[in-house]
This record gives sequence, C-alpha cells and structure tokens, in this order.
Amino acid sequence: MQLFAMTHKNNLNLDQYGHCDCSANSVHVAGRPVSMFMCSCENCQRVGGAGHSAVVLFHAEDVRTRGALKSISRPAASGASFTRHFCPECGTTLLAQSSRAPALRIVPVGIFAGANDWFKPNQLIFSRSHQAWDLIADHLPRHDTYRKDEA
Repeated sequence: MQLFAMTHKNNLNLDQYGHCDCSANSVHVAGRPVSMFMCSCENCQRVGGAGHSAVVLFHAEDVRTRGALKSISRPAASGASFTRHFCPECGTTLLAQSSRAPALRIVPVGIFAGANDWFKPNQLIFSRSHQAWDLIADHLPRHDTYRKDEA
C-alpha cells in the first residue's frame, strides 16, 4: 500500500480541534491533509457502525491529542499492524495508524462534526466489501483493496 499514491493536490491548510463524544479527549490537527478518502473494509464498518469510514490522513507531526487514550492493535489483512486510539470512557476513535505508514495518522472526519465541510474524499478503498445499502457518490473512484501504485 502506498498511501502517498492516494494524495490529491489541495491548498487546504487546517487548524482544527475535535473531541470525543464525552469531551474527555481531543485531537488538534494543524497542517495540510495528505489525503481524504472513504474505506469500506469490514473493520471500518464494525468500528464505525456504518457502511464505510470517512477519514483524513495527516503527517504525524501535524496531529496532537489531549487526554488519556486507550489503544488497541490488530493485524490487518495487508499484514500491517493497525492501531486505533480511542477514549476509554465513551469509545470514540480519535485517530489511528498503520505500521505500513508510520509517519501518517488517520483521523476520522466525524471527530470534527459541525466543522468538516472541507472534507472532499477522492476515493473509496476496500469497495469489495462495500454494502449496496451504503450510498456512495457514483463519481468517486473505487478500489477493491488499496489503490494500485501509478508508475
């Protein structure tokens, strides 16, 4: 998986705070998103309780958290280790990371609820497990798993 292949040109520079459902923990992003996309892998469906997740990637140095987070790591189908960091009180995921891209952080765009109209996904990954009832814009490129590298 080449996460940088998922990038798109943008001039968006964010300085934004978000918080978990109980407000015990928060995340601050300050910088340019690397990518914005949706994922329909079964884990994202299970964790988010919906047909897909909507996420934004940032460089690790552009993401800060406040509060005491709990973490859980699991092996991903790709062979990577995938770690979610969440509030131990309410269970809200604040960020995640993959051992395949240790310099990046995955932030669920919903953490910025009410202030995330800047989100413009550029693709759907893991469309092979996408549910027909979960409506996704027809113009969005779909990839069975990860987007293939462009040579």
